[in-house]
Amino acid sequence: MSQHWQDLLPVDRYQVAVNGLINDYDRKIITFLYQPLIGTKCLGLYMTLWAEVEENRLWSTINTHHSLMNFMNCGLKEIYEARMKLEGIGLLKTYLKKEDGNRSFIYELQPPLSPEQYFLDGMLNVYLYRKIGKAQYSRLKRFFTDDKIPQLDEYQPVTKEFQDVFMSDHTSAIRTGYELNEEESSSDQVYIGRQEQTSIQIKDDSFDFELLYAGIHESLVSKKAFTKKVREAIQNLAFIYGIDAIKMKNIVISAINQHDEIDIEELRIAARDWYQFQYNNLLPMLVDRTQPKKEYSSKPAPDTQEEELIYYLDHTSPREVLKDISGGAEPSKTDLQIIEEIMFAQKLLPGVINVLIQYVMLKTDMKLTKGYMEKIAGQWVRKNIKTVREAMDLAKKEHKQYMEWAQGKKETSTSKSKRKAVRTEKIPAWFGQEESKEVSDSKNDASSENSVSNQALQKKKQELEERIKKLRK
Repeated sequence: MSQHWQDLLPVDRYQVAVNGLINDYDRKIITFLYQPLIGTKCLGLYMTLWAEVEENRLWSTINTHHSLMNFMNCGLKEIYEARMKLEGIGLLKTYLKKEDGNRSFIYELQPPLSPEQYFLDGMLNVYLYRKIGKAQYSRLKRFFTDDKIPQLDEYQPVTKEFQDVFMSDHTSAIRTGYELNEEESSSDQVYIGRQEQTSIQIKDDSFDFELLYAGIHESLVSKKAFTKKVREAIQNLAFIYGIDAIKMKNIVISAINQHDEIDIEELRIAARDWYQFQYNNLLPMLVDRTQPKKEYSSKPAPDTQEEELIYYLDHTSPREVLKDISGGAEPSKTDLQIIEEIMFAQKLLPGVINVLIQYVMLKTDMKLTKGYMEKIAGQWVRKNIKTVREAMDLAKKEHKQYMEWAQGKKETSTSKSKRKAVRTEKIPAWFGQEESKEVSDSKNDASSENSVSNQALQKKKQELEERIKKLRK
């Protein structure tokens, strides 16, 4: 299991490089267009690294991460997480060299997209609109745009050409003593300049283009219409809006123009309209993906039912878990907002959130109680729970405490009548026999209740097993 301290230590050295000159206008772009999506920690890290590079230079001096922790007044874990977000959104590239047991990093700062690239991106601008709302989004568009220059039709061009102003003197007898020689340009040096940043492209082979082609008849649109740019746009839209190949078919057909080509702008509009129709005029939020691979608790090939469940929780997003628990029905807006707020506020990983969802849903008669979830989530944050296995183990250990929180009381009474009310609570299947005994003061009294509960849980486990099999295929 990989933790941040396995990938980064305070003694590790780093050097900052800049991919071309970054100017003050870029600072405004990053502050107003990127910061709402990545947060202040990421902005602070970018600005701190940028400040280490002297003006009109491309490289900084070598430093340690311990000094970076002091500069930013935060821990190494926060720096590591901020670095990953900057990498993901395209503002940073990281390079690693290992030598004699020591690690050295190069952090290459990338310039942001231009305002025109950003607002026409089709991905970042959608997430920004969803994050800050219509009014602020319109204000930012006005901030980064200006009126066009007056129409030039009424004006006559009077600009002089180069040859009208300058001439070449071939008769001069003065010798400069300098000869052009390509060898004087060292291969270890580059001219200070800047290359325009490219848009973010989703690199994911999960979208089934063959299924999409099969669903669209050649008489409607030729396969040649799926150019590289069109394929990239489809891949991005599938990621943003969660559209599979079957649903994408009708969206693509609606974007065919009179020249039998796929209009990318119409494709974006059609995908956005489809999503807003499905989700009551909302737009998708930019959230963390499923459980990071380095925090997996599951084996590549699980053997037992519990290992298969852990595999499922590792590889499934919280929204899909809610959907599966509801028998395939889309989660309500309220439930999604509760999960979203806890993920962002408590900063729990998706796999841990999945365990929390499963536990709370079964404990509270298939209802998500925000206050109850926040209380458990707060403890898991303090315990630094990162994996599905850790979350399940802690839930087993603290089950009695969580039951008291659910009842809204402290453990002030141990009377038999009150304990019998506890026995009727359902618990997740992964608790096992030992934990089931803790919630029952009498095995005989609870046998009939447990049999009913076990039947329901067994049915749910079978459904999850089918889901896991499909996922692994």
